Amino acid sequence: MPSMLKSLKLLTDPTRLRILLLLDAEALSVADLQELLGMGQSRISTQLSQLKAGGLVTDERSGKHNFYRSEMSPALCQLATEAARELPEVAKDASALRHLQDKRRDKTRTYFDSLAGRFGKDYVPGRSWKGLAEALLKVSNQGIVADLGAGEGTLAQMLARQAERVIAVDLSPKMVEFGRELAARHELQNLEYRLGDIEQPPLDDASVDLAFLSQALHHAGSPEKALAEAFRILKPGGKLVVLDLLQHNFEEARELYADVWLGFGEGELATMLEKAGFTEVETAVVDREPEPPNFQTLLAVAKKAR
Repeated sequence: MPSMLKSLKLLTDPTRLRILLLLDAEALSVADLQELLGMGQSRISTQLSQLKAGGLVTDERSGKHNFYRSEMSPALCQLATEAARELPEVAKDASALRHLQDKRRDKTRTYFDSLAGRFGKDYVPGRSWKGLAEALLKVSNQGIVADLGAGEGTLAQMLARQAERVIAVDLSPKMVEFGRELAARHELQNLEYRLGDIEQPPLDDASVDLAFLSQALHHAGSPEKALAEAFRILKPGGKLVVLDLLQHNFEEARELYADVWLGFGEGELATMLEKAGFTEVETAVVDREPEPPNFQTLLAVAKKAR
């Protein structure tokens, strides 16, 4: 645990305090912080180095970039928030962060709007029938299911054949519209589409028995928030299934497929699930594409304790 005295000393610097509060809201790169704070790279890197040495931030590699996260305790975070009220720049920082998050969501929404009605015709990294089959083998007695980041709903339609009810959530209005048309065409009356973000799904607390995140998590601005929301909507005893890309270095995926994260390591994803409150976490690599860049599909299954 970081020294409280050292932590308090680090918080006395206004720039470090602003950086910490931003990182507490979202994992960010040095380039992101430059854009948000209007400061040079060397200044930000120096402050991050000191915060990391003090145990207040951690970083992880995603492609060419390191992304930093706050590791403040709840008590220290509350103290930092109180202290930040004396800094007029903090309100501007929060506004700039919201703008950055909106830009990311708009980019993702535009990309998936362009794919509406074309799934199965256009290539989607990591989306394989083998991966879906491995995931479906892990679940039974599906009850009420949430398909988060559902796209036009190929998986949701498969689940609706067995589940009591399926709620498909997607950020793209065109995907939702196309999914509704498909559900009506196939007479799937138990399949409902809702417009929403996987980081704020329009679902009640403890309302679903099973949640899926299929090739959606690497599009989230904050994967941790998405997993925490999945935990929130699950009933006690409910399961979460995550299908995503194993960590890779194909940087071009950010532009080609609107990816925010270049996949996840098995240990990294397991840790995020445990931090969100899940238990009985299992992970496995279930598929590998034969063509370069040889994307691999990562499966994780976790449970919300009763």
